[in-house]
Amino acid sequence: MRHTLLAAALAASALLTGVAAHADQLADIKKKGELVVGVLGTDEPATFIDPKTRQIVGYEVDLVNAIAKKIGVKPVLKQIAVAARIPELQQGHVDLVAAGLTHNKEREAQIDFSLTTFVTGQKAVVKKTSGITDVPQLGGKKVLTIRGGTQEPNIRKAVPTAEVVTFDTSQQAFQALQQGKGVGYVDDEAALLRSYAKLGPQKAQYVVLKQNLSTESLAIGIKKGESGLKAVVDDTLRELEKSGEAQKIFIKWYGPNTASGFQTRDFKLETDKID
Repeated sequence: MRHTLLAAALAASALLTGVAAHADQLADIKKKGELVVGVLGTDEPATFIDPKTRQIVGYEVDLVNAIAKKIGVKPVLKQIAVAARIPELQQGHVDLVAAGLTHNKEREAQIDFSLTTFVTGQKAVVKKTSGITDVPQLGGKKVLTIRGGTQEPNIRKAVPTAEVVTFDTSQQAFQALQQGKGVGYVDDEAALLRSYAKLGPQKAQYVVLKQNLSTESLAIGIKKGESGLKAVVDDTLRELEKSGEAQKIFIKWYGPNTASGFQTRDFKLETDKID
C-alpha cells in the first residue's frame, strides 16, 4: 500500500510538474529564444513574399516583429494554410497566428484573440459583362473565394443560392475569376482592392460591388488560456498605438500611396471586444 501511495504521489507530482512546465507559454518562448508565428504569406499586404528579397513582409509582420522585440526573442514566420490556422495554434505548432484571422464569437470558444489589429469589410468584385450591380444578383451564379476563412460562410449567408467555389489562396480564387470560372470573387476589402489594383488597364472589365457582405474584426490568434502571452501581445499593440507607430505601419502598407489606397485608418488598436 505504501508503495502504491508513493507511486500515486510521484505520478501526481509529475503531472503537476508537467502542467506547470506548460502553464506559461511565454516562459517557453523566452527559453527557446524564438516566437514562431503562423502567417499566410499569400495575403498582400498583410503577409506576402517580397519578390526582391524573397522574405515574408507586410502589415501583420511588422506587428509580430514588434511583439518579438518586446519579448526579447527572434521572430520566426511559418507559412500556413487558411484552414490550418486554428489547428496549428491549438496543437502548439506555432505560438501565435497572424494570418488575416477574423475574431468572432464562434472562434472565441477555440482560441483567444489579441486586441483588434484591423477592421475590414468583405466585398465582391464581378465581371462587368455579368451585368451584376449588387450582391443579391449573385444568386444562382458561381462565386469564387478562399477555403477555410469567413468569406465562404459569409457569401453563403448573404446569398444562399450562390454556387460557391473555394480555393486554397486568394490568388488562386482571383485568377479563377480572370479565367472565367465564375462571375464573382469575394474577399476582405483590403486584399480584394489590392488584387483589383494589380489588374492595371484590365480593371475596366471589372466592378467592385459597393455593398459589404460583412464587417470583420481581425486579430492575432493566441492559444487558449495563455494569459501571460496575451498580456505582452496586447501591451505591445497598445504601445504601438500610443507612440503613433501603429498609424505609420498602417499607412506604410494600406495608405494613399499604396495599391490599397486607404485615405484614413478608421480603427485603433485598443480593444479585444467584438459585437
